[in-house]
Amino acid sequence: MIDESSKRLDKWLWSARIYKTRTLAGDACRGGKVKIDGQAVKPSRELKIGDIIAVHFQQYTKTIQVKQLLKNRVSAKQLDEVYKDLTPAEEYEHMQLMREFNYERRDRGVGRPTKKERRSIVKLKGDKTDV
Repeated sequence: MIDESSKRLDKWLWSARIYKTRTLAGDACRGGKVKIDGQAVKPSRELKIGDIIAVHFQQYTKTIQVKQLLKNRVSAKQLDEVYKDLTPAEEYEHMQLMREFNYERRDRGVGRPTKKERRSIVKLKGDKTDV
């Protein structure tokens, strides 16, 4: 399970189940969503034990410390051996709050709400100014 002294970042992110596919991991690295020591890194960056990685998702940033370098993808049960989660509790609380709050969102391509839908939204929100 342990590789030599270093491992490509995109392979490790996929192996550690941070991303579902290696392509997604590489795209996130190229898009500046993965940082080591506050700097955006390339997918080919060599990773070492002890590196601290910040991975930005849509609603929160997950901070992890590398404990182990991997040859293959590991099961979800083994993740505690692979990395240490350093993400502050506030990040998880914020994410939970966003889920509970269930902010208004429309799927892309659906278009504007109809008059009936808009009135339902206003009624649910309790906002009387936009009737």
